[in-house]
Amino acid sequence: MNITGKMTYVNLSGGFWGIEGDDGQKYHPVDGIPEAYKKEGKRVKVKLSPVQSFGIFMWGQDVNLETIDQL
Repeated sequence: MNITGKMTYVNLSGGFWGIEGDDGQKYHPVDGIPEAYKKEGKRVKVKLSPVQSFGIFMWGQDVNLETIDQL
């Protein structure tokens, strides 16, 4: 799926970076975010694929980050 949204730091379970989509959904990239994009509110366009995973983060849909570009 292709979405646009903004980067956000989530201060849960030790903290992690997520994406708040313009579609109102929250996305948790399980494989992480490149350092260059770890800035609160940074606008991005991403290609994601959903994954089934078990983790401690109870925030958003778990996804694999396939591509990311700054808007």
